[in-house]
Amino acid sequence: MKIDVLTLFPRMFEGPLGESIIGKAVDRNLLEINVSNFRDHSDNKHQTVDDYPYGGGAGMLLKVQPIFDNLEKIREQNPETKKRIILLDPAGKPFNQTMAEEFSQEEHLVFICGHYEGYDERIRSLVTDEVSLGDYVLTGGELGAMVMIDATVRLLPDVLGNNTSAETDSHSTGLLEQPQYTRPAVFNDMAVPEVLTNGNHKLIAEWQLKESIRRTYLRRPDMLEKLEMTAEMERFLQEVIEEETAD
Repeated sequence: MKIDVLTLFPRMFEGPLGESIIGKAVDRNLLEINVSNFRDHSDNKHQTVDDYPYGGGAGMLLKVQPIFDNLEKIREQNPETKKRIILLDPAGKPFNQTMAEEFSQEEHLVFICGHYEGYDERIRSLVTDEVSLGDYVLTGGELGAMVMIDATVRLLPDVLGNNTSAETDSHSTGLLEQPQYTRPAVFNDMAVPEVLTNGNHKLIAEWQLKESIRRTYLRRPDMLEKLEMTAEMERFLQEVIEEETAD
């Protein structure tokens, strides 16, 4: 996968995108990331990228020309790739796991990080997606782009050491993950559930599913409303409801 980021603050990406899982993916040639400063594509000697809005209003708007020219350069350098161009915008569609899974199937992602009060509306004609990290406003799109890149890259084949890790993540399965434990078996009088230590894989799988349903029921019941449940899951949910509502 190729990822391009258009930003006014390229140094913000130098550390985060060179570390941990993403950094290893780059080192293993599973991922190519390029960060460009669209100020370099401004057509005036002062390299301005913003201006006052027509009709008045508070703040400044990003101009269309620098971003258009930066995108054109990316297209010229990568004529063979199909590009999904993502505008970071508080008014965009909220980012979620399903979107991360969609992005992970693409061959080339381009993220545009905004600043100032907003965008010249014509910038929207250049993009395929307008995406928001959540219902709040950040000072710029850089942190949102990093989060989306991280959530997307970890879903690429061979990026995680265990490919099933991404498949069983919270939100990928439609349920929150069950409680998990590692050694020691007892710590400060807190013991690992016996079922996890008995070696019976069928019972372990049933316990994990039921506790995943329990955690989702207690913390994110809205997720259960969207989930297509099997008969076994329905049974476990009913048991959980009875256990959690018992006196």
